[in-house]
Amino acid sequence: MSVKIEKIRQTLLLVLWVCTSCNAQTKHSTTKFIGGGCEGCEAIYEYGDKKLTTIDTLPEFQNNEPKLRIKGTVFKKDGKTPAENVIIYIYHTNRQGIYETKGNETGWAKRHGFIRGWAKTGKDGKYTFYTFRPASYPDRSEPVHIHLTVKEPDKNEYYLDDYLFDDDPILTQIKRDKLNNRGGSGIMKPIWENGMLTIERNIILGKNIPNYE
Repeated sequence: MSVKIEKIRQTLLLVLWVCTSCNAQTKHSTTKFIGGGCEGCEAIYEYGDKKLTTIDTLPEFQNNEPKLRIKGTVFKKDGKTPAENVIIYIYHTNRQGIYETKGNETGWAKRHGFIRGWAKTGKDGKYTFYTFRPASYPDRSEPVHIHLTVKEPDKNEYYLDDYLFDDDPILTQIKRDKLNNRGGSGIMKPIWENGMLTIERNIILGKNIPNYE
C-alpha cells in the first residue's frame, strides 16, 4: 500500500513541476523587455537607503562652476498627463571629463563614478537636479553629456537620450542626426537663471522606446 502511495505522490509532483514550468514559459514569452539592451541601467536601483524626492543635489555641486540646474516634467505617453512615481537616475563626468571615483565604489559606481543622483516625480510629474556642467572626454570624442535612465512603477528601467548642450561645438550636425530622441529630444539650450545655468527637459515616457505599450 505504501508503494502505491509513493508512486501517486511522485506522479503528482511530476505533474506539478510540468505545470509550473509551462506557466513560467508562458509568462516569459508574453513579457516584453522595454527599451532593448541597456548596459548599466540597473544602477538606477543603487540609491540604497536614500529617500527619493522630486529634487536631488549631486556631489560636488558646491565646488564646481558653472553650476547647473536641470528641471522638467515627466509625462505619460500621451505627452499631456504628468507621470507620478517615476525614478530618474543621472550621472556625468567631472570638469576634467572623467567619471570620478573615490576608490571605494561598488556596483556600477565603479564605472559611473560618484557624481550621480536620483529623483522621483510627484503627482505633477516634476523633477529637479542641482549639479554642474560636466566636460567632454579628454580626447573630445563625444559632446558634453549627462546620462539618463528612468524607471516607471510598472515597467522595467530603460535609458533615454542623454542631456546634451545646444551650444557645444562638438555636437555637430552629423551627431545630431544620429540621435534617436528616446523620451524626446535631449538637446537643451542652457540659459542663465538665478545665478546658474538652467536647462529644462520635459520627458515623454515611451516615446521612441522599443517594445513600449
